[in-house]
Amino acid sequence: DIVITAQRRSESLQRAAVAVTAVTGDDLAQSGITETANLGKLVPSLVVQPTGGTTSFFLRGVGTNSQNSFSENAVAFNFNGVYVGRPTAPAGVFYDLERVEVVKGPQGTLYGRNATGGAINVLPKKPVLGDFGGEALLEYGNYDSKKGFLALNVPIGDKVALRVAGQIVDRDGYISDGYDDDKGEAVRASLLIQPSDRWSMTLVADYYNQHGKGSGAVLLPEARYTVPALEDRVSVSDPRAHAAIRQLASTIFAPPFCGGPGNFVNSGCVALPGTDGFLDNQFYGVSATVVGDLGFGTLTVLPAWRRSDVRFRTYLPGFAGDITDLAEQTSVEVRLSSNEDQKLRYVIGGFYFGENQETLNFFRQGNISTTRFTPRLNTESVAAFGQLTFDLSDSLRLVAGGRYTREDKKQLTSTASGGLPGPINPPLSVPFTGDLSFEKFTWKAGIEFDAGPASLIYANVATGFKAGGFFVAQPPNNTFRPESLTAYTFGAKNRFLNNKLQLNFEAFYWDYKDQQITYVGGVPTGSGVFAQGSITVNAGKSHIYGAEFEARFAPSRNDLFNLNVQYLKGKYDSLQTANFSPTGAPVTTGCTTLGSRAANPGINNARFYDIDCSGKPTVNSPEWAINVGYERTFELTGDLDFVAGARANIESSRFMNSNYRPEEKQDGFVMADAFVTLRSQQGWSITGFVNNLTDEEVLARAGTRPILDFPVGTLRPPRTYGVRVGFDF
Repeated sequence: DIVITAQRRSESLQRAAVAVTAVTGDDLAQSGITETANLGKLVPSLVVQPTGGTTSFFLRGVGTNSQNSFSENAVAFNFNGVYVGRPTAPAGVFYDLERVEVVKGPQGTLYGRNATGGAINVLPKKPVLGDFGGEALLEYGNYDSKKGFLALNVPIGDKVALRVAGQIVDRDGYISDGYDDDKGEAVRASLLIQPSDRWSMTLVADYYNQHGKGSGAVLLPEARYTVPALEDRVSVSDPRAHAAIRQLASTIFAPPFCGGPGNFVNSGCVALPGTDGFLDNQFYGVSATVVGDLGFGTLTVLPAWRRSDVRFRTYLPGFAGDITDLAEQTSVEVRLSSNEDQKLRYVIGGFYFGENQETLNFFRQGNISTTRFTPRLNTESVAAFGQLTFDLSDSLRLVAGGRYTREDKKQLTSTASGGLPGPINPPLSVPFTGDLSFEKFTWKAGIEFDAGPASLIYANVATGFKAGGFFVAQPPNNTFRPESLTAYTFGAKNRFLNNKLQLNFEAFYWDYKDQQITYVGGVPTGSGVFAQGSITVNAGKSHIYGAEFEARFAPSRNDLFNLNVQYLKGKYDSLQTANFSPTGAPVTTGCTTLGSRAANPGINNARFYDIDCSGKPTVNSPEWAINVGYERTFELTGDLDFVAGARANIESSRFMNSNYRPEEKQDGFVMADAFVTLRSQQGWSITGFVNNLTDEEVLARAGTRPILDFPVGTLRPPRTYGVRVGFDF
C-alpha cells in the first residue's frame, strides 16, 4: 500500500475518499523525470505548460497561463508541506523523492490558497535514524544528456539523522539554436532530531541553480506563409524561421512610419527573435516540521521561508522578454489532529502566508512597440480551517469541513509603453498604487461507506477559491475579481482477487464562476493611450464534467498492468474579450468577432476587436486522456532480475489557449516509452530507455505573436534514449 498525506493525515491511498494520484520516487526515477514540465506524462488529468521561466498547471481543465509576476497558478504547488507561491519556483525539486501526490478537484478546506483546481504535493525522502546508507545514479543519453544524483543518510547518535542529496543535470537543447535545454545543480539537506518517541523536528534546506538558454519556440504551420517542418524543430531564432517571418511581413499592410508595405522587419519596426535567450535563476528555502504527540492528538507546526531570484530572457512569445523577478515568502501552518481511534476525528489549524516581490519586465517587439513595468507586490493571506469525520457506524462516516480565508494585496507599479510614432523607450510613469482585500468561506461536505473489507464508496461537495488581483495598467481598470468553483463528486475504490486487481472510479461535475483568463490585450498607459499588455479578466461562467477510471492488475508477482482513463467535457457559458491590434489589422481568432472600434483616435491606427468565445471548450481539456502500461519481471539465475516495461500516453485534441486559433490546437496523439532493466539484489541496476518511441511532435503550449499575428508553440521532448546506472548501498 502507498501511504499518502493528501488529507493532512497519514492514510492508505485506497482508503482516502478523495481523487488523488500518487507517483512514487522510484516511478519518477525510472521515468527519468527531473523537472516539473514532464510530470504530466504520469498523470493523465494533469497538463503542465512551460511558459518562458514559469510553469503553468491545469487539472481537469482548471488552471492559469502564468505569464508574469502578477500571475498565480490555480493548482496549489506544495514542496515538503510548504505552499510555493511563485509559478517560477517549482523548478529543481524532482530528485530524492518519497512520492508526488496530485490531488484533483478544489481543496478549499485543507489547502485553501489557490487550490481551485487541486494541489500537487512533492514530498522528499526523510532522514532515517540508525541507518547509514545511500543511493547514486548516473545517466547518459542523446542530446548529450548527462545526469548525476547522490544521496547519503548518516545517523548521528541514536536521536539524530542527516540526509544530504544532490543532483546535476546537463542536456543540450531539443530545438535548433540550443533552446529547450536543461542545465542545473541542486542540493538538499534534511536533519531529523527526535529526542523522544513523542516529539520530532525535521529541518530541510534546499538550493537550486538553473541556467542554460531555457524554453524555446517554433513557428506553427499557417496558410499565409511557409514555415519549417515541425519535425525539424527549428527555433524561431533560426535563419530558416527568420525567412518565413520576413515572408509573412511582406504581405502585411505597414503603417506609413514603417516605410511602406514589406518593410516591417527591414525598417526595425518589428524585431526578429534572437539567439541570446538565457536563464539565470536561483531558488532556495528553509523549513522546519515539528511534530508532537499530545496524548489526545498530534500537533504539527510548519514554519518556512523561501526566496527565488529569477532572471531570464525569453523569445517564447516570438519576441524578446527580459524578466527579473525577486520574490521572498514566509509561511506558517499549525495543525492539531485527533487520534485515529476516536468516533469523531478532526484536523483543525491556522495558516499564514506573506510574500514580497520586486520585478522588472521589459518586452521588445521592435520600434513599433516596447513595454516596461516594474511592480512591487505584497500579498498577505491568513486562514483558519477544520475538517471533521464522524462515524455513524463501523462502515458509514460523515465528513464536514470549512475554511475562512482573508487575503490582502498591495502594489506599487510604474509602467512605460512606447513605439512609433512616439518615443520607443519613454520614461516610466509616476508610480500608481493599489490595495485589494478578499474574504471567503470555503467548505466541504461528504459521506463515506465501506461496502466491504476492500471497497470504499464516497460522495462529496467541495468548494474552492482563488483571490482576485492586479494586472499591468493604469487604475481604475487594472483589477480582476476572485474565481470560485463548486465540485460534485461520486467515487469508489475497490480491490478484488486477493488484492491482485484494483479498480477505482470517480465521476465529477464542476460549476466554475468568474474563471480568471489571461490574454494579450490593450491596457491604458500613463498618457491615456492604449498599448499592448497582459490582461486578466473573469469569464462569466463555465462548467466541467467527466469521469476517471483507474485499474491496476498484478496477476502474478512478476506482471503488472496499469490503466488510467479520463473523460472530460468543459465549456465556457460566457467568455468575451477585447483583443487589441496595434496596427489596426484584424486579429486572428477562432471565436466570433462582434465588431471593432478605434483604441487611440487621432494618435495611431490601433483598434479593439470585441471577441466572443462563449460556447468554446475550456482550454487544455482533452476529451480523452489515457495512460496505459505493462511491466514484466523475469527472474534470472542467482540474484539477478530482468525487467521490461512500456507505457503510452494517449490524448484527444485540445486547444492550448483562449484564442482558439486552429493552428494552436493540439490534435490527438500517442506517445510511448519503453525500458529494460537488469538489477541485482546486491543493490545495483542498469537501465536502457527510449522515450517518445515514434518521435511525435506534440505541443506543450501555443500562442500568438502580436502585431505580426503569427502562431508560435513549444514542443514536448522528441525521441530520447540512453542508459541509466543505479546503486544502493
